[in-house]
Amino acid sequence: MFQPENQNKKYDFLFNDIDSGRIKIPKFQRDFVWTKEQSAKLIDSIIKGFPIGTFIFWKTTEELRHFRNIGNINLPDTPSGEPVLYVLDGQQRITSLYAVRKGAIFTREGEEINYGDICILLDPDPDSDEQIVITEPPETGAYISVYRLLNSDLTELLQNYQIEHIKKIDIYKHRLTTYDFSTIVISNYPLDIACEIFTRINTGGTELTLFEIMVAKTFDNERNFDLSARYDVLINSNNHGKDLEDADFETIPAITVLQCVAACMVGRIRRQDILRLNKNEFIDAWPAVTESIFTAVDYIRTVLRIPVSQLLPYNTLLVPLTYFFYKNHNRPTTALQDKLISQFFWWASLSNRYSSGVETKMAKDLERMNEILAGTPPSYRGEEVNLTLDHLRYKWFSTGDAFCKAILCLYAWFLPRSFKNDSPVKIDNSWLKSSTSKNYHHFFPRAYLRSRGVPDWKANSILNITIVDEYLNKNAIRAKSPAEYMNTFRKTNKHLEETMKTHLIDDLERFGIWQNDYETFLNERGRRVLEELNNRLNPVLE
Repeated sequence: MFQPENQNKKYDFLFNDIDSGRIKIPKFQRDFVWTKEQSAKLIDSIIKGFPIGTFIFWKTTEELRHFRNIGNINLPDTPSGEPVLYVLDGQQRITSLYAVRKGAIFTREGEEINYGDICILLDPDPDSDEQIVITEPPETGAYISVYRLLNSDLTELLQNYQIEHIKKIDIYKHRLTTYDFSTIVISNYPLDIACEIFTRINTGGTELTLFEIMVAKTFDNERNFDLSARYDVLINSNNHGKDLEDADFETIPAITVLQCVAACMVGRIRRQDILRLNKNEFIDAWPAVTESIFTAVDYIRTVLRIPVSQLLPYNTLLVPLTYFFYKNHNRPTTALQDKLISQFFWWASLSNRYSSGVETKMAKDLERMNEILAGTPPSYRGEEVNLTLDHLRYKWFSTGDAFCKAILCLYAWFLPRSFKNDSPVKIDNSWLKSSTSKNYHHFFPRAYLRSRGVPDWKANSILNITIVDEYLNKNAIRAKSPAEYMNTFRKTNKHLEETMKTHLIDDLERFGIWQNDYETFLNERGRRVLEELNNRLNPVLE
């Protein structure tokens, strides 16, 4: 049972801890967003003796990613070997107070905001109800900036102010510097508990993501490791090395990368397993794991022929494949391993494997990867996928459905070509975000089927989807019948029959195209798709 410690700190003691590097603001806090007006009201409340709330600090020897400056004021490093007090609650208040004390300058949207301008009016009575702390010097009347009040000596003040103003300045300085700031210190709490406290008191229940916590935990200034920055480079290196954007896999989320690291390091990806990862071991493992991520992505693109990450039924599928190549030291796969990896991929994709219980299922699937590494076919007993034509015929097409994405992966495997001229179809992540994407074409257009009385639940079948280029879909087909627009393409594409095989439409006559027979089309294409899926789910192992 952890117990927080209540402490009161005077102004000078509180800000000496910032000046000495003992108080830090962790990077999972939001940026400083208070206005000068809010900061001025805070100073005014202190002068009037009003309560301003409690500061909560987490005292720890862990080094977290933190803000390194407040405005134009650079903050020092923490003294070697000493614990740090990370601000969990009160960041906006403590930053305001420090900015005013230091006369800090912030730049927002190209405009400089000088906190040294916040000043105290000297003509009103010190105990008046009106606000005497304002954001800018007044045009008339006596005033002193809070910065000058806290940093000037008596000699300087005597040269510039009348005696009655000197008395008020002394009152205000005394009230500020002797104010008892209420603080709570939680010492040596685990990181996840400290983050839970932060979540509850700051964000109204919006939980810090696991990635945000791990960014804080793994930060190491001496080793120049910032997980957030490393993830950004993994996605886009800005031409300083290979990255996932160049491979068209830039939509892989941060949590998936974390799971890849945990899988390779400890063979488990549960939240508690990731949080327990040793910081130095995590940093040590990062280069090798990310290299295996690239190897896995290359394999997905070349062997499984999935050209972009937006088509992946689950981003989580990258985890077992990364684990496989990490354990295999990124060596080329054998023919048997290729068949077994393909079988696993299609089984996981078509069985809704990662729709729930991902963390526990992954442990079993990593065991399957170990078996594939040893050249042993994994067992799927009790979890077999047995598909029939009825599973496919009227399956509603949705890009958010893993099963539909698996079918799209099958379509992509055959490297679809343009109906118009047999050129390769460009498949791009930016085009594949929704089911209304121009890359997705209903071979029997929905508007055409609607005019024939076919309900939408039949028209929007995954079997009615082909992958085409945007121009073709938008300008050449629209609501025409298949017989009409395909007859036009027959004039421009002398290889049309071969082109259509790349869309798993093997025979225009037998598939009912020239007759505009939608039911025949669904049955024939469904049988063709089913044949390919079964070949992948049940490979011939020699």
